[in-house]
Amino acid sequence: MPFDFSIYSGRRVLVTGHTGFKGAWLCEWLLGLGAEVHGLALPAAEPSLFFALELDRRIKHAIQDIRHFAELAETVRRLKPDFIFHLAAQALVRVSYREPVPTFATNALGTAHLLEAVRTAHFPCTIVAITTDKCYENDGRPRRFKESDPLGGHDPYSASKAAAEIVIASYRDSLFAHGTDVALASARAGNVIGGGDWAEDRLVPDCIRALSVNNPIPVRNPGFTRPWQHVLEPVSGYLLLGAKLEAARAKKDAAEVARYAQAFNFGPEPEANRTVCDLTEEVLRHWPGRWEQATQEKHLREAPLLSLDIAKAKEILGWHPRWNFSETVAQTMAWYREYEAKKSAAASMIDFTQKQLRAYTERTD
Repeated sequence: MPFDFSIYSGRRVLVTGHTGFKGAWLCEWLLGLGAEVHGLALPAAEPSLFFALELDRRIKHAIQDIRHFAELAETVRRLKPDFIFHLAAQALVRVSYREPVPTFATNALGTAHLLEAVRTAHFPCTIVAITTDKCYENDGRPRRFKESDPLGGHDPYSASKAAAEIVIASYRDSLFAHGTDVALASARAGNVIGGGDWAEDRLVPDCIRALSVNNPIPVRNPGFTRPWQHVLEPVSGYLLLGAKLEAARAKKDAAEVARYAQAFNFGPEPEANRTVCDLTEEVLRHWPGRWEQATQEKHLREAPLLSLDIAKAKEILGWHPRWNFSETVAQTMAWYREYEAKKSAAASMIDFTQKQLRAYTERTD
């Protein structure tokens, strides 16, 4: 699967959520492709990949809340980007229990705000809106979710992302359906790991926080299974989907646009569907330490099994994962070990991150 992303060179690309973990990796890749990158998001936390890559000086960006429609609409009208990658979200399950209304406002209404801003500004654009694998109605039975499976969610985060998918589908199938000026697709990714994630209540960041101070890693649900993948896997899928959408849109080929203007799963091969315990033990192979069972809050409901069917992305987009489970963890831990080595000198992680990006893109199998 060679990557031909030359379509992004010299093009104006807006990344919402650029201060987040996945957004920062996407911005770094886009910069390497020669894109004019703009970002729109809430302020980055400390530490963050955004600052480790010095993106605050390398891209044009604004601090803005997608819940505020008037400001968002003005930004979109001013920029008129060729591409939009929409990643801005409240992305944490446990936070959604504490703040359910802001979670729905950001993830569902914020998505509607962005799409409405594009619709009312009347300019050609290709949009890839990122949601999550947790948008599916999950009854806990062992299965691999397909894009045609019912949407749902037992917690506010999952439900808000299912609602965002419904918003996306409604704009795509009605408000953007009459012509090829706006091409819109959604992307659903599995559990993503990689260097530069410090979010609360995520397994790898929890591991790094504990290991860096020689504490045991707190593990809440060691038997839960998730589709672990390196962050570059779904990001490559987003870029590939955007490239194919834009090529079809530019040709004014409505049938071709419809082929790509859909929802797509981006997940790992089945062997990477591993338990939380498996991932923790693999992390400890690269950074010695130990883990311990943590207390799980009883009112927090999380599905014990989650797996994605990626046949559609393989067939229609020609996309497939490149790094297996062990290589994914090895690359992730190499990034954090490098960061720890450089932290006292406040050294940049740009070169090392670009090195990992080249290792991924140059992989041919």
